[in-house]
Amino acid sequence: MLHAAARGKPRGRDPIAWKLITNLPIHSRAEAIEKLEWYARREKIEVFHKILKSGCQAERSKLRTAERLVNLLALFCILSWRIFWLTMLNRATESAKPSLAFTPQEIDILARLAADRQRTAVRRSPTIQSCLRQLARLGGTPDLASDPPPGNIVIWRGM
Repeated sequence: MLHAAARGKPRGRDPIAWKLITNLPIHSRAEAIEKLEWYARREKIEVFHKILKSGCQAERSKLRTAERLVNLLALFCILSWRIFWLTMLNRATESAKPSLAFTPQEIDILARLAADRQRTAVRRSPTIQSCLRQLARLGGTPDLASDPPPGNIVIWRGM
């Protein structure tokens, strides 16, 4: 068992204390920290699986051979990772160019859809956030000024 506690006391609550059960050997402080870092990533792994299962609806596949199912799951994993990455990227950066995450054709399509929706000229220099907001609009979000950045659900619906 691995015990870990947060240093210092956060305002208004008790410090976090973790008790993790593992069958992995821990012989040093570095190994203990490594296992805690793995555990801290668990939430992101669960979000990825939610996208894979709910967004891609991987469990609804009616494929009958293992080879076809493996190919479909490989494609779904790529798509799920991209949706997850786009969502995290949008939350982590404001100044990135859309070419970091989208092809020129995707940027053009999203800009044209935004222009059609707003009945205005195509934007000359879209941002990654404007592209993701347009993708979220395709997924059904109203995109109000007070809305937080789009989440995984509207991104997968938009895709």
